[in-house]
Amino acid sequence: MAERDPLFDFCRSLAGATEDVKWEKNLVFSVGEKMFCVFGLPEAETVSFKVEPEAHEALVTRPGIKPAPYMAKHSWIFLESRDALPSDFLEELIERSYQLVAARLSKKKRASLGLSR
Repeated sequence: MAERDPLFDFCRSLAGATEDVKWEKNLVFSVGEKMFCVFGLPEAETVSFKVEPEAHEALVTRPGIKPAPYMAKHSWIFLESRDALPSDFLEELIERSYQLVAARLSKKKRASLGLSR
């Protein structure tokens, strides 16, 4: 796993984002203690995140993208490889996952993290 991974840096740049290794095999990025992106360790080649239900239906029909184990019912997808999507689109989707998760936080929690709305 690369220490200076641009996708990790992108996740770290999002307001209030934290990271943690969970279940001994996943690097998890969260906002307000709620996950928005999960990388499989040690290579961090696989990645999972939340999408809108409509996007979930469309994305899981693409090669290398499946419903995320345990989280598909919450509209999470699993990329078998980061190459399953262009890097700029992948960043857009991860940022949208962050927004979807942050929007569900309480007003007080969002304010404590410096998030508007």
